[in-house]
Amino acid sequence: MDAPARAQIGPAGVRPGVVNAVAYHEGVKVADIDIDEAGDWARREGHIVWIGLYEPGVELLERVRAQFSLHPLAIEDAAKAHQFPKLEEFDDSIFIVARTAQMENDHIAFGETHLFVGPGYVVSVRHGPSQSYAAVRQRCEARARQLSEGEDFIVYTLLDFIVDNYFPVLDRIHERVDDIEDRILTNAIGQSEIEQLYSLRRDLLRLRNAVAPLQDVCRRLERTDIVLIDPMMRPHFRDVRDHLRRAEERIDTLRETLAFAFEAGLMNAQMQQTNISRRLAAWAAILAVPTAIAGIYGMNFEHMPELQWRYGYYAVLGVTFAICATLYWRFRRAGWL
Repeated sequence: MDAPARAQIGPAGVRPGVVNAVAYHEGVKVADIDIDEAGDWARREGHIVWIGLYEPGVELLERVRAQFSLHPLAIEDAAKAHQFPKLEEFDDSIFIVARTAQMENDHIAFGETHLFVGPGYVVSVRHGPSQSYAAVRQRCEARARQLSEGEDFIVYTLLDFIVDNYFPVLDRIHERVDDIEDRILTNAIGQSEIEQLYSLRRDLLRLRNAVAPLQDVCRRLERTDIVLIDPMMRPHFRDVRDHLRRAEERIDTLRETLAFAFEAGLMNAQMQQTNISRRLAAWAAILAVPTAIAGIYGMNFEHMPELQWRYGYYAVLGVTFAICATLYWRFRRAGWL
């Protein structure tokens, strides 16, 4: 294959095109191959071809299609990306779509992996953000006996890797949710917290939309009527489905926690507003006493009680202070001040 096509670049990890194209015999790597000879290798007895592509162009996908007689509709889906997780069966092959997820700048970045699986070959097509599948290939090559059993083992390891990468994302989101909860419970909910809550809920909803359909894919892979899947592999896909169910439960729990955090933030804000209103009402009641007395004695009528009394001014001040102090004590005792 063309050497530059394997060059590692940028955060995506690889240059668009062919990442790897390898032929295995009885689970052991025998050669790096060219795309245009992949079909011949796949038709050899006991051989499996595993091709990894990253955001391939239409021309490259057409070359792959010609080698394995892939269905045009599946090729069209793989070229466009933005597909819903699914499994489609064709005459002698299956087409699987799975969504990948990883954290980028405190947000979930989603990608896609498309798998073409048929007799003697597996073609994985990556679109968008995802972890490199080099670790998956190493894992398979280290287990030659399982790899020699067929293409379904490669499918299992790829799906298992994709699903396992959901959990670090959920762990990061869990940390952010805990941080937001602590801030909301100690301070009034603000615009930034509201935006973060809705952003996280939106990300979790998108992640759930990636996880839930993939359970149906694994459930179908457990069925024995899919010829390419050996019945002995059924427990492996059941294990992947169990992991997906755990991920879905964590997603639902986090979404509920965010909803409770939002409600708690609103209740906390309402309580703070209520406390402020109480304080204002209490001080208004206290200040109403001197205001009322001063208003009465400021009317300048000639015949008013105690106007000629020598100690009238001091008596009015004393009564005013006593009433205000009593009101302050009562409000303080009631928790309004």
